[in-house]
Amino acid sequence: MNKSVTVRPATRTDAGPLIAVLAEAFHEGPLADWLIPDPDDRRTVYYRYFRDALQHGLQHGEVYTTGDQSAVTIWYPRLEPAPADTRQRLETLERIAGPYAPKFVLLEEMFDAAHPDQPHHYLAYAAVDPARQNRGVGAAMLTHHHRRLDQLGLPAYLEASNMRNRRLYLRHDYTAGLTIVLPSGGPTIWRMWRGAPTGTGRTPFPPTTAREAAQRRGWPR
Repeated sequence: MNKSVTVRPATRTDAGPLIAVLAEAFHEGPLADWLIPDPDDRRTVYYRYFRDALQHGLQHGEVYTTGDQSAVTIWYPRLEPAPADTRQRLETLERIAGPYAPKFVLLEEMFDAAHPDQPHHYLAYAAVDPARQNRGVGAAMLTHHHRRLDQLGLPAYLEASNMRNRRLYLRHDYTAGLTIVLPSGGPTIWRMWRGAPTGTGRTPFPPTTAREAAQRRGWPR
């Protein structure tokens, strides 16, 4: 862990800088290009999307940042399958994304369909200010929460949207499960699992369920 990075719980007073970090960090990449091809529209929609994501995380999850607000992680304890209000979420995404809402809806449905049921903590978002990337900030943020999960004996789960992030998570003891391939020329998403510690290693990626198998055949529900 980078000892020069101070990790602390985020509060509502951090919202402005952290929304900007999320929107900027996710602005480039294959998933962003697929969701919103126009970069100017993307910047506008992403700010609204990540404002909603951060507010939801502060209310229902665990949000962490650094002393200089250059990074943010949003974790959700998923100790039992999470109930979903799909109608309300659809209305929210339509308000946030406008004409781009159908792809956001599809993305979230496919993520939900492939989500493991075994108790774990879910890393929904991890972002570092592009000006501070490649300096160990993201690794320090991960290590901070992983240490706690190991003490609790709990696994972690996330989706990696590019190869660079996938390699980072592999270095932090994650393993890759079945991928999610988005339609209409969309990118591949890597499902990543960091098992709970055991006497000989870590618990394996949970077996694929019937729900996940259906998702692999292109049926999100």
